[in-house]
Amino acid sequence: MTLPTPAELLRRMSVNPWFSALPVADRKALVGACERQHYAAGEMLFRQGDVVPPGQGAFYGVLSGGIKASSLREDGKEAILAVLEAGNWFGEISLIDGQARTHDATAAGDTQVLALARADFDRMMKRPAFALGVCRLLAGRVRSLYGMVEDATLRSTRARVARRLLLLARGDASQARDPRRVVPVSQEALAMMLGVSRQTLSKELHGLMREGAIELGYGRIAIASVPRLEQFGVGV
Repeated sequence: MTLPTPAELLRRMSVNPWFSALPVADRKALVGACERQHYAAGEMLFRQGDVVPPGQGAFYGVLSGGIKASSLREDGKEAILAVLEAGNWFGEISLIDGQARTHDATAAGDTQVLALARADFDRMMKRPAFALGVCRLLAGRVRSLYGMVEDATLRSTRARVARRLLLLARGDASQARDPRRVVPVSQEALAMMLGVSRQTLSKELHGLMREGAIELGYGRIAIASVPRLEQFGVGV
């Protein structure tokens, strides 16, 4: 298999808004210092609670495939926190605070990642623009976390479903400006993200379909009207 050139790596990773907002010199330095790694479907990069020894660990970028960030609920069932598509970067939190990994990171399919070793991450953090970029990345994580807490405690199930569909349409963790029409997750995965049963999810999806917000068919969910979906997403 032919390895991507540095220019091709830059092009492929620049689909992500966070990465593309970095100065060109920092993007080149980041990609140039990374090692490519391959993970088969279901293989774990790290587990929740893993302690990263001093000088070890890595900052990861998804080159192809996808990474599922998840945790286990008290009943032993998996709760999917986010879907990290190609272009997304993750793993910075434990490198910064030295604490244990906050979730499981599992390859959602045949996946390639770029891994920036801890020493190189520390060197990159001495570049002001990159360090500011990591601060923005963390700020996005905090906003997402607060949004999940608000949804779980204040909003109706239908509003939660609508808001998650809007997030997924924009790439979940990516949050691209323009939403896609087809949501890239199964109904089973969506139920796991929301912590609801398949029956409950099916009821809410069909309710949104009757209102003209989404379309269902052949196991997929498509956005029929972003404004309509946004209208349901503000419900309490």
